[in-house]
Amino acid sequence: MKLITFATTNDRKLNEARAACKDFGIEVIQIELDIDEIQHHDPKKIAEAKASEAFRQIGKPVVVTDTSWSIPVLCGFPGGYMKEVADWFEPKDFLHLMTGKANRSINFIETIAYQDEQQQHIFSQEFSGKFASGPRGKGNSIEQLAEFDGYTIAERHDQGRNSHNPKDYVWYKFAEWFANVQ
Repeated sequence: MKLITFATTNDRKLNEARAACKDFGIEVIQIELDIDEIQHHDPKKIAEAKASEAFRQIGKPVVVTDTSWSIPVLCGFPGGYMKEVADWFEPKDFLHLMTGKANRSINFIETIAYQDEQQQHIFSQEFSGKFASGPRGKGNSIEQLAEFDGYTIAERHDQGRNSHNPKDYVWYKFAEWFANVQ
């Protein structure tokens, strides 16, 4: 069995990583690190910086993620700033911003960055959903509102499920690649 260290404090992300990697015989080990996250509109730049810093701190191969959100009708807000915005905003704040908007789509881009002593490898995938009419489930503000295939991310989490089928997720692409890395 191969091992990969995943620097995260987010249980949802950890569970998604484990669900996808288990099909490839990869065990995901969590490590919590104090990483100052750069602010940038490009999620790949954020993930690259996080991976470099995580590797610097632990000195062994590591993987990190960054989730960037885009609300098209709001010109891509909040982008790479979602972590802070999700802490500041309650579901009602997002719903207020969406009042009167015909386009209720929301997208998230999950970016995974792997770093070892010789290379950095980036995987990224965009998912499209829509805003629910009201908050559903337990989670942060956006998880209660971002709906994919009829369920909010928070509802899926409450059900003990992942936001998406692991085989449709960016982690599966990472696992396919990592399974073949020497």
